[in-house]
Amino acid sequence: MALNGKVAIVTGAAQGLGRGFSEILLQNGAKVALLDVNETVGKSLKETFDNQYGPDKSLFLSCNVESEEQLKAAFQKTIQTFGRPHIMCNNAGIINESNWEKAVSINLMGVVRGTYLALEHMNKLTGGQGGVVVNVGSLAGLGPLPCTPVYTATKHGVVGFTRAMAAASDISGYGIRFNVICPAFVQTDILNALYQPEKTGQFSSLIENTKKLIEMYGIIEVPDVSKNFLQLVTDETKNGEALAVLQKGCSYVTFPAL
Repeated sequence: MALNGKVAIVTGAAQGLGRGFSEILLQNGAKVALLDVNETVGKSLKETFDNQYGPDKSLFLSCNVESEEQLKAAFQKTIQTFGRPHIMCNNAGIINESNWEKAVSINLMGVVRGTYLALEHMNKLTGGQGGVVVNVGSLAGLGPLPCTPVYTATKHGVVGFTRAMAAASDISGYGIRFNVICPAFVQTDILNALYQPEKTGQFSSLIENTKKLIEMYGIIEVPDVSKNFLQLVTDETKNGEALAVLQKGCSYVTFPAL
């Protein structure tokens, strides 16, 4: 997929991986709707992008992925401004083992909400132009992160949901690819949350185990994840793939055949 002139929607776009994904899309000619709950940071990022890429290339929209109404409104505003989307990136996510219901709502239910709205507007069977949905998983979606059982569960859910959607698209002819990117420890606020007892809750005593895992896997920088995200967006042969991104490199995950 050539990105010049394509329309993308990115949730959790104001900072961290969301910012990195948005920037690499803009660098390659896409127009990007930046969705985030943090208006201050989001509007500041929009100004930065305006200076770099022009004011007509991005759009900031205050949006909580827990709200169906806010997501629907964001899609409508994006379509009014840029046209129908070709790319959806469900990136918004948190670590909060103390308030695990909120973590499930954002990390998993938010991905489902965003994906279903993308399907509604991108589905070739209903007048859409097709495209690609890239969901943001984690290495914790492929194996356990002991200090965050609920985060682990949500990311496993994202991986399974993405693969099932890819199969459904193949069978039904939606014309949409579905992939999931699964980075290890990335230098973002999510990483910082692992050191905060209020975020890891009853599992905060496992901090030494967490530190050993971080030391073993190393820490990845956002641009290294972004370039692999771009691969999942642009390579039209990729559908139903889970791409693990580690400090030592990346690899596509092989799952047991059903």
